[in-house]
Amino acid sequence: MGQTPPGDSAIVFAPGRISLPGRNESCITISPDGKSIYYSIEFWPSSGTPYLLHYEYKNNKWTGPDTAVFSKNRYTNEPLFAFNGSRIYLDANPTLNQVGIVDLSYVEKTDSSWGNPKSMGSPPNLSQDQYHPSIVSDTSVYFSASNGLIVRCQYHNGLYQQRVILPYPINYANTVQTWGDPFVAQDESYIIFKSTRAGGYGENDIYISYKKLNGAWTNPKNLGNKINTQYDETAGDITTDGLYMTFGSNKDLKWVSASFIETLRHTNFIPYLKNQIPSQIDTVSHLFNFTVSDSTFIDDDGNNTLTYSATLSTGGALPSWLNFNPATRTFSGTPQSSGSISLKVIATDTANVSVSGTFTLNVIDPVSIHPKNENIINEYKLFQNFPNPFNPSTVISYSLLNNSNVSIKLYDILGKEIATLVNSIQKLGLYDIILNTNNLNLSSGIYLYTLTATEINTNKVFKESKLMNYIK
Repeated sequence: MGQTPPGDSAIVFAPGRISLPGRNESCITISPDGKSIYYSIEFWPSSGTPYLLHYEYKNNKWTGPDTAVFSKNRYTNEPLFAFNGSRIYLDANPTLNQVGIVDLSYVEKTDSSWGNPKSMGSPPNLSQDQYHPSIVSDTSVYFSASNGLIVRCQYHNGLYQQRVILPYPINYANTVQTWGDPFVAQDESYIIFKSTRAGGYGENDIYISYKKLNGAWTNPKNLGNKINTQYDETAGDITTDGLYMTFGSNKDLKWVSASFIETLRHTNFIPYLKNQIPSQIDTVSHLFNFTVSDSTFIDDDGNNTLTYSATLSTGGALPSWLNFNPATRTFSGTPQSSGSISLKVIATDTANVSVSGTFTLNVIDPVSIHPKNENIINEYKLFQNFPNPFNPSTVISYSLLNNSNVSIKLYDILGKEIATLVNSIQKLGLYDIILNTNNLNLSSGIYLYTLTATEINTNKVFKESKLMNYIK
């Protein structure tokens, strides 16, 4: 179309011809022979059914734009040429004049005409919308699911296998539902997608991540301010010749040299927190010793690139009784009083880029726990109080399988709360508490006591209640 190809700074694609003011062009695909162009017209965030426009190069000139023959009177969006130009993958509603579930679909070319959209089946489709298919060399597909996550379906023996959600740091790096518009290299060596995450330039930015030898993905890299803007960037697809990336930006189509794929592969990867550090619990006058796992932080530049330090979560110095060994990532020391401490572990790479994770250390008073009883505990359990009936006091015993946030409450027979007997974090073990009614002004009768234990590391909840008989 007479354009000067772009360098490493993105420019508008075919302004005044394909990218027009007052219209939302979101996604474009160009055939391998360079003679066909299909692109999406969207209406988001306003209502309207997206459709595809088409340019064709014939008799030494471009003709169009025309509405794609398979796009008329149906939802069609986000086209991508594949299979040497004999197929276009897209998201579509294969049924004419009907609003419904958007399937991953494809159209096939026979001779010089295109057929109607065909669903790719289930899987990869489910009874919910799915968007932006990207087909790799073995016909496996990556796409955006309706929950905003990027998903892969392996193609095996003529069938698509069940969906696999790509792990962190591709997904789950933010709380924004972005429908990541994945584009994946034919050999699956890299993935390009949009996301809204810390350090971005505004709305959705485009990122690239590389496949590692172990099959995991590297920490995504922002493509930078020569491509991303304060506005919404979307649908970063590489042309079939591998030379350019096309994408939507602020309701226009843009293109840019794809040289960033190799350039960014060799720049510093920012380390990231892969696994949250679990909360810890210890008792007064007991030696605390805890090593942060070597899988907590990841640096995709290689092994042994991180150095470690620790502070309070506020940035202040550790308490005098607590030491941290950076070489082994180990905390040690003996607390002399109960309480909660919020701690921060910082990992810094060779480029002096840091990432941190925080956790809580809960120090409790050991008076109520039976000594050396951990080995006999194999379940959460609330025991019957003894004696029962009682006056004026009784003993309530309970066991904790793991470190837990514990609540024990007393209720009357109608369910009205009378008193909170326990409300603290406690280590695994067997406990006794004494209920003395002298200060509760109870009437004779049946009462209910309930144990609720929330496991510290998993948030699993155990709850059990029993009846007691108070005789005044």
